[in-house]
Amino acid sequence: MTDGEGRASSPGLPDGFTVRIGRQTQVVDDGDVLIGGTSARVVRLTRQARSIVSAGTVVVRDAASRTLAEYLLDTGFAHPVPHALPEIGFDRLTVVIPAKDRAVLLARLLRSIPDEVAEVIVVDDGSDDPEAIARVADSAGVRLIVHPQNLGVSAARNSGMRAAATEFVAFVDTDVVVDADCLSLLLRHFADPRLALAAPRVVGMTEGPPTWITRYEDARSSLDLGVDSAPVVPRTRVAWVPTTCVVGRVELLGDGFDETTHAGEDVDLVWRLHAAGHRVRYEPAAAVRHEHRTRASRWLGRKFFYGTGAQPLAARHPENIAPVVLAPWSALVLGAALAQRRWSLPVIVGTAAFVSWRIARRIGHVRHPYRVSVRLVAGALVSTAAQGIALFVRHWWPLAVVAAVFSGRLRRALVVAAVADAAWEYVRLRPHLDPVRFAVAKRLDDLAYGAGVWWSSLRAASVRALLPAFVRTAPRPRGARPQPPDATRR
Repeated sequence: MTDGEGRASSPGLPDGFTVRIGRQTQVVDDGDVLIGGTSARVVRLTRQARSIVSAGTVVVRDAASRTLAEYLLDTGFAHPVPHALPEIGFDRLTVVIPAKDRAVLLARLLRSIPDEVAEVIVVDDGSDDPEAIARVADSAGVRLIVHPQNLGVSAARNSGMRAAATEFVAFVDTDVVVDADCLSLLLRHFADPRLALAAPRVVGMTEGPPTWITRYEDARSSLDLGVDSAPVVPRTRVAWVPTTCVVGRVELLGDGFDETTHAGEDVDLVWRLHAAGHRVRYEPAAAVRHEHRTRASRWLGRKFFYGTGAQPLAARHPENIAPVVLAPWSALVLGAALAQRRWSLPVIVGTAAFVSWRIARRIGHVRHPYRVSVRLVAGALVSTAAQGIALFVRHWWPLAVVAAVFSGRLRRALVVAAVADAAWEYVRLRPHLDPVRFAVAKRLDDLAYGAGVWWSSLRAASVRALLPAFVRTAPRPRGARPQPPDATRR
């Protein structure tokens, strides 16, 4: 069944489904107005919608509460409460583990998988020592599928999924350990019939003495998406999830992973599911523990590899991939700051004031529109600064370094950006690492990733992955469609 745009449609949320207003959603005007969501917007609840919300929670009981809960989920104002959702039995879940050598890690992972799951399938993807993988699989009593040649992790996952006979499948990599309640929490989310994929938080695990690399990764791993639950939507705070560990609904996964993609296959899958009208969720209450790389060469090589996925993704999803996403007024602010002229500060202040005034005019239904608009613009300015710094020292660093050779202003901007970025991240994350080594690790991280982006772009003779994207001129002050009837008003 499809909707009017050709996307898959599903039944609505079932009775009893519970969502709660998110920690990052601001509630003002005695609970009548919500500010935030996946993109900055201001929504005023109708009297009927306000009566449905109890202590920040909505429980689906009828058509009105179902419509409101669907809207809050889709806009990111609220998130499911997994412990309040019905339990889904492990007999409906198959665990698929792609493996290429690393038999010791495979054995460790298998010990962390609940015994109650319907089946565990290990897919040996062309191991150099297949006998070791076979011994581990046989000892654990799990099913083994063998690829005589290495076909890639996507092909291994797909082979396991095609062999599964259950409604749900979990893909788990060998270098993680699954927390006790991780899979059960993720399964509860599938009470939502539109949910195609759910992912846990990926936190660090180090066996042996910690190093400066592992301490940095504990604080700022590329796979750790933070402590806040979120819908996974392109161009938002959580735009993708790593498939280090995910649970999927087989019916909605279609053909699964693209076997021609060797980097960014997880992002590609998530974006295809989103385009098909399915939901993808990030649930940090569930967690797996990922073994950090401890050698600098392997660590930096992995960061470079992540970067090489940018250009293939840009070719497949040009509307989603961009190093930064800016409103035109944000680009004006960045340009003024980079110019470092006498007129720069007046331009920045004037632009922010004008945008605040425009937003305030559009949210007259809020009790204190100017207070709210200033708060929105202040948040947008912080985001603009963060994105500008990231563009300078991460995505565009080769260009910035060359330009800095010829311009004193650009040299100054590059140094300030590098120091400010490391200082801000250090204060925000509070890592168990001294500031100097953290700053060095952060710069190496960005240099390696940016080099991967440029390498893939040069090989493809395309700059699409390096181009910024531009959106409408101001943070959205009104609810985006689909707008639920009789639940909210703009």
